[in-house]
Formats: sequence, C-alpha cells, structure tokens
Amino acid sequence: MIGVKDIKKIKGDFPIFARKVNGRPLVYLDNAATSQKPKQVVEAISKFLTSSNANVHRGVHTLTTEATDLYEGARQKVADFVGVKKDEIIFVRNADEAINLVAYSWGRVNISEGDEIVLTIAEHHANFVPWQQLALENGAVLKIVPVRQAQGKLVDENGELDIDAFKGAITSKTKLVSLFHVSNVLGTINDVNRLSGIVHRLNPKAKILVDGAQAVPHLPVDISRIGCDFYAFTGHKMLGPSGIGVLWGKKQILDLMPPFNFGGDMISRVRIDKSEWNEVPWKFEAGTPNIEGTIGLGAAVDYLSNLGMENVRRHEIELTSYALDKLSKVEGLAILGPLDPKKRCGVISFKLLASGREIPPHDIASILDSVGVEIRSGFLCAEPLLEYLGEGPVARASFYIYNTKDDVDRLIEGLLKVRKVFGKGSEYSEYSEGRKIRKSDKSENLTL
Repeated sequence: MIGVKDIKKIKGDFPIFARKVNGRPLVYLDNAATSQKPKQVVEAISKFLTSSNANVHRGVHTLTTEATDLYEGARQKVADFVGVKKDEIIFVRNADEAINLVAYSWGRVNISEGDEIVLTIAEHHANFVPWQQLALENGAVLKIVPVRQAQGKLVDENGELDIDAFKGAITSKTKLVSLFHVSNVLGTINDVNRLSGIVHRLNPKAKILVDGAQAVPHLPVDISRIGCDFYAFTGHKMLGPSGIGVLWGKKQILDLMPPFNFGGDMISRVRIDKSEWNEVPWKFEAGTPNIEGTIGLGAAVDYLSNLGMENVRRHEIELTSYALDKLSKVEGLAILGPLDPKKRCGVISFKLLASGREIPPHDIASILDSVGVEIRSGFLCAEPLLEYLGEGPVARASFYIYNTKDDVDRLIEGLLKVRKVFGKGSEYSEYSEGRKIRKSDKSENLTL
C-alpha cells in the first residue's frame, strides 16, 4: 500500500515538482495526456548518452555492444512487465504508430470489401481514425458499439459497454475487433478478458486489438491472459520519455505480416533484385531506433515494478474516490462516466455551470492554471464519443502516483474560483494578473 509518507518520497523523485506555476506550487493533473518523469529515468538516459552512446545491432566494439545490451534489456523488462515473450515486443514511437502498424501491415492484407471492423464509440482517435480510413480505402464496414446511457446519467453505473450491442455487432464477417482497455474520457475500465472471450465464442477467426495506453500505467496488466491478438501502449504515459511506444502481437501473426517500414536493421539479406527480412521483432524496427527512449522506458518499468502495480492501483482508487466525493459537492459540476472508483481509472472528465450557463472548458483550464493547477480541456481526442453523448469539449483532471489529496483540494479551490469569476454576470471577468476571458467565447473554435 502506498501511504502518505510514500507519496511524499515518490514526489521527491520528480524534479519538476520543485517549480512553481504562477507563483503557486505545481499541481499536475494532466497525466492522461502525459506523465512526469522521475530522476531515475532522466539519469538512465543521461548515463547512456554520456558513457555508452552508440548504435545498436551494428558492429562488435564495446560501445555498440553495451548499447545493444541496454536496448534489448529494456525489451525484456517491458515483456516481463506485461507478461509476454520478449520476441513479441515491437518498439514504435507511440500507441498511435503501434495501431497504424497493425492497420497497414495486417489490415491492408487481411481486410477486404464487405469485411467488418468493430470498434466502440469511446475509442481515442488513435484507435478510431486508422480503421475508419482503412474501411474507406478497402470498402470494409465499420461497426460502432455504443456505451449505455442510464436514466439521468451519461454512462451506465457499471461503466461497461452495451454488451448486447457488442454481441450483436460480431458476425461471421467480422475480421477485427479493436477496443480500449481504459477510456481516456470516461475512465471506464473495459473487462477486456470477458470481451475477448465473447469475440472468440462468436467468431473464432476474428482478430482482437486492445488499446492499452491508459491501462498499462495504472493497472496490473497481463496481456497473455486477455486473449487478444495485438496490444498497444506508450511510454510517455507511464513515466517514460516521449517517442517510444510498444506493440505486442502474437508471434505467429507477426511472422506472417509484411514489414511496415523498409531500410536498415529490418533486413537479413539485400540483393539487387530482392530482399529478405529480419526476424520478428526487428522486422518491424527499421533504421536506428529511439535507443535512449527505450532505455528510459526500461528505467520507468523498473520504477513502477519497484512500487508494485497493485499498490499503484490501490492508491489511484483511494485518490479517485476522494476526488469524486469532493467534485460531486461543487455546485454546477457534472461528472462523465461511472461513479464507482473501482470500475474506473483516475481520469475524471467534467463540465461546470455558473449562473445557469456552461463555462467553456478552456476557460476553466486557464483559470486553474492561474493558481498552478494543470488540467486538460477540449475534445480529448475522442470527438465521436462526446458527440454521441451530446457534449462539446470538456475539462479533465487525471491522477497518477505522485498526486495527493492535497492536489485534489487545490483543484476544488481552483474550481470554486472559476465559479466565482463566471458568477459575476459581466461580459468580461478578470482574473490572474489582468488577463480576460469572454463568456461568449466558443471553446470549439480554440485549439484542442
């Protein structure tokens, strides 16, 4: 169990929390977008760059051997962390590229006109647009599974998809089912083991891809038990650097897939008239990879493993429960997603009203920033979901291992300031060193 003293020590591992924002200690609640990095990750990258920097898989000299050992060692760490074999871990730039790799390399070979691709309405754009574009290109059918909307609530209390609709979407023509593990908007945790079992019963030939970008940083994840064929996640949301992500795939499927990119390191032989490909996973890692990013990800995995993912999850449940309780008492605030903290991760999207009018979420974020609290605002890369729910842009607070109940209290303090600013009734409301916002500004027209 991670206690108060542990959180203080953990927070001390993150250099960024020594700074202030607008004169106030930083409260970082935008972890669903990216996490902060502990000194252990920074130091691992620095040590490599200053003592062992060289290319990998090339040559036999000391530095390249050390670099290759560190790079492949990180692959082993990641594989152990999510319960799979090392040679099924492919390093990519991020979860988006992992999903696109599957769409281009597997999808364009195996999905044809009339075939069906099943998605949920709550997918991140990264797991929506690649399949939308493939369907448009190949004439496949895109089938969208809704989330349930209970009376007076945006989402069913248990936070699950409409299971009947999910079952009804799977047919003999289904080639792929692609779904989130944790929603970046609703916080909902999909029971991916159960959903994979449903797919296997209804169409054993259909392939399953799980977007785990919001799950691996927050939950104990054992991919080998899920029953999926592909699983994608990214390093920058789990304390690692940006520019490094992971695609896991079943070896027998990866062996049959053509390369996504061509060039160095992904080949075994090159002749004038033909080339032969390297083995998996290197077949999909063309050119010089993000070596320092991969080593940084390995250090992030070490950090999380030392904490224990069960402890990470317990801390998040406790903090999310506290936040849901406090937010529910803010007048005019409506929370999206299930209210049971055990059925969601620490992602809380909300909207806020004052004087009977909805406050633009970008203005909420701006005022919170004026008191040192950082949140996300916008469509959250999930426009189809918010449109389905009848919502525009929203505000989102998201938690991680270094966040505390004091951070939640600072969020509440900031939201009360937001309501006070917008409760004055004037066309302009002044805040934070004379900056102004117009109540009639349309958030939809701002950069999201």
